[in-house]
Amino acid sequence: MIHAYQINGLTVQTGDVICTANGKPDILPGEFWRLVGRLVPGDVDHVAMYLGPEGRSIESGAKGVVTFEAKGGQWVAEKMMRARGHLVDTFYGVAYPLAGRGLSSELEEQIREDVADFALAQIRKPYNLNFLNANTDEAFYCSQLIYRAYLRCGIDLNTGLAMEGLPGTNLIVYPQEIWSGCIHRMAESVISHQ
Repeated sequence: MIHAYQINGLTVQTGDVICTANGKPDILPGEFWRLVGRLVPGDVDHVAMYLGPEGRSIESGAKGVVTFEAKGGQWVAEKMMRARGHLVDTFYGVAYPLAGRGLSSELEEQIREDVADFALAQIRKPYNLNFLNANTDEAFYCSQLIYRAYLRCGIDLNTGLAMEGLPGTNLIVYPQEIWSGCIHRMAESVISHQ
């Protein structure tokens, strides 16, 4: 079943990608995560997949692959910290991997269901610290989970982004690639701070 919801005023459907920036000002754990985010190229440091119903989503983080809920249509990191392994981040926007691909509504619905089913089948798998191995299904980092789910449906979200001067880093699937490689909408709060 395909669900629709709004998070911070942006519409998401099952399979869409929630994009965040690590950290949040004014709270100590947020400052820690902001520093971690500086290691990741681009403005988007983390991604999660919207599943539904309501604010139910899935991600891979410190606790491995877990589900959590953005209640009341708002991304409030402090209220989701426990379920998410104490990750503190700021809502950046939504990436729409299926938008602009000219898919029939039937095929789009099938892909949305398939990527959600794949992600759910990975619950409790550990976090993948080997970022260069994005092709394993034994463990996942955040953007790898999204990448693997969509790759099964013939959609490759790895654009080949690499860290300058570091050979092989194009094998990593970065959260920024998913943002940049898809039609996306930025949160109003981010737009107003630019």
